[in-house]
Amino acid sequence: MTEHDGSGTGGGRDGDRRKRPAPDDRRPARTDGPVRRGRPADGGRAERREDSPRDGARGGSRGAAGRTSERDRPTRDGSRRANDRDGSAQRRDDRPRGGGGRVPEERGGTRLTPKSPRLPEPRIREGVTGKEIDRGVKNQLRTLSKENAEGVAQHLVMVAELLDVEPQAALAHAETAVRRAGRVPAAREALGLVAYRLGDWARALGEFRTVRRLSGSSHLLPLMVDCERALGRQSKALELAQSDEAGRLAIDERAELAIVVSGIRRDLGQLDAAAAGLTELVRSISPGRPSAPRLYYAFADAKLEAGDVDAAREWFARAADADHELTTDASERLDDLDGVEVTDLLDDEQGDTGGETGA
Repeated sequence: MTEHDGSGTGGGRDGDRRKRPAPDDRRPARTDGPVRRGRPADGGRAERREDSPRDGARGGSRGAAGRTSERDRPTRDGSRRANDRDGSAQRRDDRPRGGGGRVPEERGGTRLTPKSPRLPEPRIREGVTGKEIDRGVKNQLRTLSKENAEGVAQHLVMVAELLDVEPQAALAHAETAVRRAGRVPAAREALGLVAYRLGDWARALGEFRTVRRLSGSSHLLPLMVDCERALGRQSKALELAQSDEAGRLAIDERAELAIVVSGIRRDLGQLDAAAAGLTELVRSISPGRPSAPRLYYAFADAKLEAGDVDAAREWFARAADADHELTTDASERLDDLDGVEVTDLLDDEQGDTGGETGA
């Protein structure tokens, strides 16, 4: 099959292989000077060379006198007419310019057309203004228009409110914030936290990596290591936990990272290493730090797993004393070790009521 040269002729005849002049707005294959719009590539010299003996020897469609036939004579704009296989004339300029047979777009093009319809946004609770976010997030939203920044801030507030009680609803707000502010680290972090809460480890890890790339901050490194652990990539998790950026974390973030690494060691059956990795931090951190209760709890749990019940009891007690927000069940674990049996009176009352009804 003969490859089409994009000239637009309907030729295909073996005898018509002469090089045709380029259209007025397309660069010719070879030229010795600039091509001017509205003139043939050879500057109009094609007509003056019609009687050239050399052209007559090369051209397969010329008559005995060497003259160009009427159908091959150049037109005013430099194009030629050629017969197709059915004998019908076709102008080479009838094809759209630009190559590849692509039809040029109308003015404005598809660039101004929305790529997809705008999705409906979840409802904002009455009273939420968006001003509830902290100063750091407000600074990030300054890159947006005022109206967009207010809307994104409202959705971020809703994510914080719903994360622990209705994570699916929080997901809708987080996805909306990312659609409206995809390059704002706070929006990507919110989506990552919701995905982490829902157990979508791969998506959470991707969002946390994006936050690190956009902000240059490694504060989400503990969660990234935990995602790698949840995905079954313990070696990758440990490698990330021992990276240079881990050494630059703040004290609370270092404590959270140490808790995750301790859990990985326990997964691998390295019980002594799981407790040893926490020893330095539990003795140096202040009980008033936000991460102290969880750190004490993780250390007590690791000690109990290793068989050191006395140490476990001591550190469960410290965790319970430091846990003013009741983020752990340290008190219950301590009661279990002391042999204290807790009875739920509410369940007993419901049981008695049910027995009387059945009687």
